[in-house]
Amino acid sequence: MRPRLGLDFGTTNSVAALRHPDGRVEVLRHPTGEVFRSVLSFWRGAGGRPLHAAGPAAIAAYLEEPFENRLIMSMKSYLAQASFTETRILGRGYDLPALISLFLREWLAPFRAHLDEAEVIVGRPVRFVGERADDALGEARLRAALAQAGLHDVTLALEPAGAGQLFARDLDGPATVLVADFGGGTSDFSVLRFAPHEGRVTALGQSGVGIAGDALDFRIIDHVVSPHLGKGGTYRVMGGNPLPVPPAWYLAFARWNQLSLMRAPRTLRDIREVAATAEEPDALHRLLRFLEEEAGYALYRAVSGVKAALSGAEEARLQFHEAGLHLDAPITRAEFEGWIAPELARIGAAVDAALVDAGIGAEDVDRVFLTGGTSLVPAVRAIFTERFGAARVVAGGAFVSVAEGLALMEPVGKAASLAYSPAADSRLR
Repeated sequence: MRPRLGLDFGTTNSVAALRHPDGRVEVLRHPTGEVFRSVLSFWRGAGGRPLHAAGPAAIAAYLEEPFENRLIMSMKSYLAQASFTETRILGRGYDLPALISLFLREWLAPFRAHLDEAEVIVGRPVRFVGERADDALGEARLRAALAQAGLHDVTLALEPAGAGQLFARDLDGPATVLVADFGGGTSDFSVLRFAPHEGRVTALGQSGVGIAGDALDFRIIDHVVSPHLGKGGTYRVMGGNPLPVPPAWYLAFARWNQLSLMRAPRTLRDIREVAATAEEPDALHRLLRFLEEEAGYALYRAVSGVKAALSGAEEARLQFHEAGLHLDAPITRAEFEGWIAPELARIGAAVDAALVDAGIGAEDVDRVFLTGGTSLVPAVRAIFTERFGAARVVAGGAFVSVAEGLALMEPVGKAASLAYSPAADSRLR
């Protein structure tokens, strides 16, 4: 039996898993030891020589010099967008397959030996994202990127079918399954019909929403951190009536890379001017120091940790002591769930939309499979237990289910795409 490599190229993170000839599945860890973020960065090195990096190295380069660095994120979300043709970086034009192939080469470089000997299965969504998404274009661009990265002999397979693969192996017979895949920035819900004894999976319906882990993290920052940095305060202009400190400054905390851009001289000057007449100038001085010392990425990691802690406890503490900001704030799970209520409502609506798209009701779903870090949040899980009952809801590896499942899937043909449209078949042996 040849080894098989499952590649989950994600909008936010990317994961590779290898099925060894003995059937054992191993998630391949990058030498950095970190989750490999799906990002690229470009900058000029000594003598103006253009340089680039991917994953954690790209983030480190960007944080060091955000205004001298071009950061490329969420590349996967543009695959089916015909309006995206080319972008210019450091004087050179790149189309989307070229950008993605650069990322793939960097991400997969440590696993080159496996790529040379293994069958390769790459995940793709049931439907590519975008209001006017061209699904055929999305697949063609993904295949072109894989080919430019040296991956010519690959099979494409449904990501949700991969996510549910381990789970589906235990099915006694045909079953209708809702697979909920929560990423860093998006959540996708797919209704699939698994027929394990026939080696068949049929996609019935799908929906998605641009909400997942990052949005929940922002709610913690907005309620716990931003008030210590001046949010909600006031200032005066020439002794006039109190004016609110610009709330747009704090919306930038929604994405860590947006926060880095607040180091622009004009923005820092504006904050200093507001601080001069602010009711609480010390809070804005803390904001200035926080931005100048580029503490945003460290804050996001701390917030993500406390969110994870709240999944297992009724209360957790957000502890952060960097760049002059000292926090040791208790947060209860009830508070957190109140803050994320708007996101929970939108996730619930997207789940219902997937059922409508499939033309079935909640009672027609035999099993529900949850994957992704956000699926560990009790209030998120409750969305599914309330609709389908706790007995029908199971969870898999929070971050690696798709890649592991892809590694276990048997391709139909070495160059054939496993089916991915509603009512089409994906054959698994």
